[in-house]
Amino acid sequence: MPKASPTPQSSPVRHVALYRKYRPQRFSDVVGQDHVVKVLSAAIEKNEIAHAYLFCGSRGIGKTSIARIFAREIGTEDHDIHEIDAASHTSVEDIRALNDAVVVLPFSSRYKVYILDEVHMLSKSAFNALLKTLEEPPAHVVFILATTEMHKIPDTIISRCQSYEFAKPSARILSEVVLRVAKAEGIGIERASAELVALLGDGSFRDTLGLLQKVATYSKDSDISHAEVEAVAGAPKGELVDEYVRALAAKDASAALSVIDHALAGTGDAKVFLKLALERLRHIALSRFSKSYLESLKERVAESEFEFVKSLATDIAGATVTSATLTRLIEAYDAIDRAYIPSLPIELATVDCCV
Repeated sequence: MPKASPTPQSSPVRHVALYRKYRPQRFSDVVGQDHVVKVLSAAIEKNEIAHAYLFCGSRGIGKTSIARIFAREIGTEDHDIHEIDAASHTSVEDIRALNDAVVVLPFSSRYKVYILDEVHMLSKSAFNALLKTLEEPPAHVVFILATTEMHKIPDTIISRCQSYEFAKPSARILSEVVLRVAKAEGIGIERASAELVALLGDGSFRDTLGLLQKVATYSKDSDISHAEVEAVAGAPKGELVDEYVRALAAKDASAALSVIDHALAGTGDAKVFLKLALERLRHIALSRFSKSYLESLKERVAESEFEFVKSLATDIAGATVTSATLTRLIEAYDAIDRAYIPSLPIELATVDCCV
């Protein structure tokens, strides 16, 4: 009797990350980098293609995506686009192998394009080896170097590239991306919640869409609530942030410190808490001097947050929220990563602001 065939096991289902699924495929898809796209598009129209480009900017803002688009726009087929992670190919031997490969003509394209991501990770000797090729590159090769740390790139390399500084997208741009992607995915999300996701995305398209995906996975249904965003992001409840801001405006150090202690208990994130507080304080400070800013805010935040900001911005209590308050808290925000006790910079800044 023949043996029964084993029951075939279904392959695991892999869900494509949202930031990959909605990665721009054309220059017209790119948002927040108009100053880069316009110059690159003009260079293509005039057929003035440089041999080396340097894209600099924070993580997750589209450097390698635009590099791929540019490569395709100048007529390079996918098999002639070579993307190299310089963080894992740091040695001089890696670059010597690259130098040997670039002399080979492209398979079927006008250009071979080499995209070196995180190029600042190359060793000194590797940079020296790369410099030789950048000085006298083959006519069919275009280099696109991408980095998050421009200051680590040798001047000799920078001087041989066309450099482009990528802008960090604003929270407004990111929130629009969140709303657009959520709609395409059939996810319900209020504008105020999209604003929170964008704010916590810290100026990165990748991190913002990554957070949206985590919240959508966590949500009990297809509608994302504000509380679910707070829960997944480890953000304090909005009421706690309001209590802190109110205490700060009243110069009540005891109450403000008590809120900090409550908000950061357990797994509370000091940077997230202060980021949300800074956003509230910014709204209050700017609304005091601009009625149009206050009116525009009504469409961008939750009704409860708007009423809170409005009450302090139009009341005498809000006058204590000054540029000095924001400056001191920004300093505290920058110090959190270096602090032995993460809450200490916030606590010290709070006391300073209440004196």
